[in-house]
Amino acid sequence: MMTLKEALALPAEEVKALRDELKKRIDEQKALNAYIAVDEAGGGVPLLIKDNIQVKGWNVTAASKILQGYVAPYDATVIEKIKAAGLAPFGRANMDEFAMGSSTETSFYGKTLNPHDPERVPGGSSGGSAAAVAAGVAIAALGSDTGGSIRQPAAFCGIVGMKPTYGRVSRWGLGAYSSSLDQIGPMTQNVEDAAILYDIISGYDRRDSTSAAIEYTPVTPNLNPDRKLTIAVVDNYIEEASPEVQRAYETAVKALEAEGHTVVHKKMLGAKYDIAAYYIVATAEASANLSRYDGVRYGRRAEGAGNLKEMYLKTRSEGFGEEVKRRILLGSFVLSSGYYDAYYLKAQKVRHLIKDEYEAVFEEADLILSPVAPTPAFKFGEMADPLQMYLSDVYTVGVNLAGLPAISLPVQKSAEGLPIGLQLIGRHFDEQTVFDGAMSLERAVCYNK
Repeated sequence: MMTLKEALALPAEEVKALRDELKKRIDEQKALNAYIAVDEAGGGVPLLIKDNIQVKGWNVTAASKILQGYVAPYDATVIEKIKAAGLAPFGRANMDEFAMGSSTETSFYGKTLNPHDPERVPGGSSGGSAAAVAAGVAIAALGSDTGGSIRQPAAFCGIVGMKPTYGRVSRWGLGAYSSSLDQIGPMTQNVEDAAILYDIISGYDRRDSTSAAIEYTPVTPNLNPDRKLTIAVVDNYIEEASPEVQRAYETAVKALEAEGHTVVHKKMLGAKYDIAAYYIVATAEASANLSRYDGVRYGRRAEGAGNLKEMYLKTRSEGFGEEVKRRILLGSFVLSSGYYDAYYLKAQKVRHLIKDEYEAVFEEADLILSPVAPTPAFKFGEMADPLQMYLSDVYTVGVNLAGLPAISLPVQKSAEGLPIGLQLIGRHFDEQTVFDGAMSLERAVCYNK
């Protein structure tokens, strides 16, 4: 599959041929279930869109039964930006319902397969986006990252996935899961493509109250893989990873040293604190955000209800999947009277502590190298226990709690041929350094897809 950079240089007639070729490939790989539908909006370079980003006239459903029949009345800011840059929305990517999951198994449309092994998950919640790019049925894609939902599927599928600094990319038009954590980001074949797409979608948006009104300098014209950086490794974090991930980590550290970077060793709070704080904050915000889906304003309404209360109950019981219900219940509990101080308020204090920890490391380092997931892609059904599934996000959620930028890229394959990805984490609004470091690491490891 040609890269995004190559596709953007094509004349109009060749873009049309590319779109036709993609449709053929998508049809040939239907079993992958990466696409919910091959919808189109314009004739530019085709870009796959996660099913929780508004595209005017499309049935945007967040992979949920409760939003069946909903038609988006407007374009999200990122959609406006990609259209202005010569790209066009092309297909809806499968995902975990309302972005709640780490395997794309909770989707109303059924699971997406990992193109490296159909018995394994592609990761989540942006699993459809990652699988499509990895399988060569999408040039690039947009995903959203609340606690690792871009980086983890990118690592499982062997592609590049980038989560921008919170506030760098407009959230206007993104279906909200956890409003203080969600960010839209690029999922691409290589680091340079990720930088190109990041530049296209970034910038201040007055319609988004969380958008950062600060000066924006494009990163792509200034990419420099030869820049020498100080990179921190957190030794106590890697202890929680599988032997294969640990070996990939050691390979990456040696590759970075060979590139001339300085590696420093640091220690941080155990990642278990990240996961505890994240699932309290995220579910609390989700319980509030999902209260709007009540059968009155959006999507489908359950039939046969005798009164308003019964209609609410039936609609939400039938419309939401089990994982979404579980997170709504947990979020409602931690916000309830008598438990707010014990859980939600304490989680916010821990969140501040996590942010302070990262800032302390960045006083001596430009970037942090971290695993993305404790293991390579796991098999379907292997994480039947929800708590076990939550722990698969142990290395990614802290980045969202602190609002930092991070990029996942493949560095090695496991003994079974599965991709292993690592992430580079940077300072707030210092995406330039994140991309420079990622390009250097990408060059050094020479990952073979």
